[in-house]
Order: sequence, then C-alpha cells, then structure tokens
Amino acid sequence: MERARKRFLLKRFWQSARGYWHRKSDKLAWPFSIGLLVMIGLNVCFQYGINVWNRGLFDAIEQKQASTVYFLAALFPPLVIGSVGLVTIQVWIRMAIQRRWRSWLTTSLVARWLAHGRYYQLNLIDGDHKNPEARISEDLRISTESPVDFVAGVISAFVSASTFIVVLWTIGGALTVSLGGSEVTIPGFLVITAVLYAAITSSSIAFIGRNFVQVSEAKNQVEAEFRYTLTRIRENGESIALLGGEEEERNDLDRRFGNVRKQWRLLARQYMRTTLVSHGSLLIAPVVPVLLCAPKFLDGSMTLGQVMQAASAFTIVQSAFGWLVDNYPRLADWNACARRVASLMVSLDSLEKAENSDDLGRIKRGDAEGSAMLTLDELSVSLDNGTAVVKETEVHIEPGERVLVAGESGSGKSTLVRAIAGLWPWGGGSVGFRPGAELFMLPQKPYIPAGTLRRAVAYPRAAESWSEEEMATALEKVGLGRLSERLEEEAPWDHTLSGGEKQRLAFARLLLHDPDIIVLDEATSALDEKSQDSIMEMMISELPDVTVLSVGHRPELEAFHSRKITLEKREGGARLVSDVALLKPRRKRRLFRRSSSTRPEKQ
Repeated sequence: MERARKRFLLKRFWQSARGYWHRKSDKLAWPFSIGLLVMIGLNVCFQYGINVWNRGLFDAIEQKQASTVYFLAALFPPLVIGSVGLVTIQVWIRMAIQRRWRSWLTTSLVARWLAHGRYYQLNLIDGDHKNPEARISEDLRISTESPVDFVAGVISAFVSASTFIVVLWTIGGALTVSLGGSEVTIPGFLVITAVLYAAITSSSIAFIGRNFVQVSEAKNQVEAEFRYTLTRIRENGESIALLGGEEEERNDLDRRFGNVRKQWRLLARQYMRTTLVSHGSLLIAPVVPVLLCAPKFLDGSMTLGQVMQAASAFTIVQSAFGWLVDNYPRLADWNACARRVASLMVSLDSLEKAENSDDLGRIKRGDAEGSAMLTLDELSVSLDNGTAVVKETEVHIEPGERVLVAGESGSGKSTLVRAIAGLWPWGGGSVGFRPGAELFMLPQKPYIPAGTLRRAVAYPRAAESWSEEEMATALEKVGLGRLSERLEEEAPWDHTLSGGEKQRLAFARLLLHDPDIIVLDEATSALDEKSQDSIMEMMISELPDVTVLSVGHRPELEAFHSRKITLEKREGGARLVSDVALLKPRRKRRLFRRSSSTRPEKQ
C-alpha cells in the first residue's frame, strides 16, 4: 500500500507538471526543449571531434611528425572554444527551462492554494500537507530542476554511449586470448568490457543505495518541521517572551534538530556507500582500456593514438553508463520532493472535489430575497467528515440592523462567521447577500502585512487607494492619530503595535472601505470597556446605515446592537435558541459613569 501510494503521488505530480508543455502554456517550452536537444547533439559531435583529434595527436607524436603536431595544436583551441560555447549555451537553455517551468508550476499551485480560502481550509482537513510554504518553495524548486537535469543527462548519456560504442567497436576490434592451449576470440571486447563494467557499478549502486529515497524523504520532512518551528517562534516571539517559555522552546528545538541530525547521519551513510562505488569507478575506468589495449599495442596491431582514442572513448562510454551512479542521490531527493508537492496537490484536489461534489454537503452562496441585506436559510455547518457543528440556523437581517451572536464557548459562533465569509464550505443551506453588497470582516487578530503603515491601513486594497489625509483622518477617529506622520514608514508593524492598536487599525480600515455589511468576530476583545464603547460608538456614528453581525462574549456589547441571537451547544450541532430585540441603554450607561465620576472619594 505504501508503494502504491508513492506511485500514485508521482503520477499525480506529473499530471500537473507536464501541463507546462501543453499548447496553451508557455510558448517557449517546446522551442527551448528542442534547442536543448540540438545543443546536446552538437556537443557530442564536438566530443567526437576531440576524440579523433586525440588519436591524431598521439599518432603524430609516436611517428615524430612535427608538422602534424603543430597543425593539430593549432586546431585544438577552436575545438575547445566550440565545445565550451556549446556547453555554455546548453546550460543557459537548461536553466531557462527549469526557471520557466518552476515559475509556471508555482503560479498554478499558488493560484489553487489561495483560491476560495483553501490555504485556510487545509488547516481544517486531514491529509499530508503540513508546511505548504516549504513544499511550494523548496520542494517544488527541486521537483522542477532535477527532471530537466535528468532528461538532459539521460539523452546526453545515450547519444554519447551510442556514438563512442561505435568508436570502441571500430578501434578495438576483436581480442584473441589463449586459454588452455586454445585461442578464444572476443569480438568488440572493449564494448563488452564497458557494458559489463557499467552493469557491475550500476547494480552495485542500486543495491547499496536502495534506501536512499526513504532516507531523503524523511530528511526533507524533518527539515521542513524544523523550519516551521523556527518560524512559529519568530511569529509568536512576544507571547513566548512574556511567558518566559524560552527553555521549553529550546527543548522543543533541540528535539526537532536532533531528528534533523539523525536523518542527516543516515543520509551521510548512504552517501558514503555510494561514494565507495562512484569514486572507485572514477579511478579504475581510465586504466581498464589501457590495460586491455596494451597487448595489441605491444604486438603492433594498434597505434598509440588508437590506444589513447580507445581509452578516451571507454571513459566517455563508462561515464554515460554510470550516469545513474553519479546521480542516484539527486534522483532520490527529487523523488521525495515530488511526492511532497504531490501530497499538497492531492489535498487541494480533495477540497476542489468537495466544492463540486454533491456527496458532501456544501453551503450555497447567492442573493438574498426581498429587502434583506443578509440571510441564513436553513444554514448548517459541519466538518469535512460530515459532523455537524451548527444545525439549521434561520436568520434574516435587514439593512441597518446590528445583530449580536452570543453563546457559550464551543457553540459554533466563530464557525458560523467563517461560513458567512465563505471560508468554511461544508454544511448545508445557504447564505444570501443583497446583490452588490460589500462584505467586510474584522477578525479577532487583524492581519498586519509587511511594509509601510500606509499599506497596513489600506489592506486588502492597494496602499494608493486613499490619500494620506483620508488615512490620517481614519487613524485619528480610531485613536491612532499619533501614527499619522508615520504612514510611509516601513517597520515590523505586526510586532510594533499592541493587540488593541491592531484592532483599532482594523476599524480604521473599516472606515476607509465603507462596506455594506460588517462581520465582527471578537473584534474588540483586546480593548478595555471604555475603549470598546468609544470604538463602537464611533463606528455607528460614522457608518449609521451599515449592517452589522458581530460575535462577542462581553455583555456590554448588547448596548450597541439592536438584536441578539443565541446559539446553544447541543448533541448533533449547535442550534439557534433565541432571537430577541435589544434595548439601547447607552445613555444610561454614560449617565452612570458621569455620576460615578462626580461621586466623592472615600476617605
């Protein structure tokens, strides 16, 4: 089953990767590919020319023909320049294919990953898709670079082997040896020796490195986990520092890095074993043809030039046959990386299938009926395995209404918000919006992008969407006026701003975007009660006609809403148990604060 899974993953990788050569993909894919083949063929021709030159030079030296030696010496630079030029062009074309292929496949995979909130939904489903950022960056790079190298190497090895096997057969001829008083003639003895030699080395490396793929895959996995842990520590540095969790994080890092060292140790053993064969072959290969040709040279049936040509051809043939020996570690590494990329593709496939399949319930999104701004019709929210979280919720919200969703922790309030936003696709029923209405979400932890403060305020629109004056006004209204002069400043704002300041900044975004529907998911949880009241009053004052749906635990929020719906956690999924209108006692609360402030202090 494991072997079948691995074969399936490789097949899945190629299903997407080969699309680069389709008609509607990169127009330069086929021209570059054909150009690479042409360069390989021309380079082999130059190799053959140098091989023939090698024979002529040593024959001239043996016969002491000075003029021929000088002529061949003058011919050598053009041969070298031509060969080097062809190899350089071949490298450029090969790397251009790798670069463009990686770019095409990365763009395609990232588009699928970001579409319909799948980058978020991957966190909600089971599957082998941990650390997608590492799979998209490092694993996909290796997955597209190595196949081009392999194909170019195999074709070059095949053409070189085919060409120089003919040379070996022509030069070497037959070898006659005496065995037990009788003579045995071996036709094409150099070719037979080269094939046997390559078969021995290749089979040896295949046997010795049979666990290379598994070890390389395990190494890539633990490396990705170690990088992910380091990233998590950096992203949550403030919380770790405040809690004094450095020692615990250090222990976790030591454990994970211990796994990295262990896998690298196993991989080093594999490299050591394969190096024994590859390096031994590298030392022995040039000597074997000379020893085999020595008897024929000594009896005068071969010239020195023929011996050197045969030795050169034998080395080229052996190098071609031994291509697998030299590249087996990279092949194993590619195998592991391609399967990791394919695992992410399979998880995205399952999400796409769920989006288009009727087997698993899907929440429908469409237009609200009548005058309603937002409708939840028989809305049920479930996990990807069908387990219900929220069951059959029926809510109609009119324009300008401000609805508070309440309920105990775990009753599905935030899940309901995600379903409304379209991030949680599984369930039943429908979510309807007034045609043309713009929805704006304010999560509990606002996202602060890298770059300038201006970009952070304008997000998710471009930083140039509003003038500095408009942004400064918005910041002033949410209590961040002191930051107005730093709009063009680039800083780690995600770490510079406090939790409350981030939530205030999110409300500044809200004022700039001026949407029709606002969904607040604990959007004021980091603010104290007074600041919360100020922000909510400001929002209602600045956006009096906006429709609001908010999730919150604080009872004080009721003062800023006209309606309250309550979810109750039950067996088989949370249900809506009440939907009541709310009074607006904000004046009483302000009067109470005013009278409290004038009350004399106790002595």
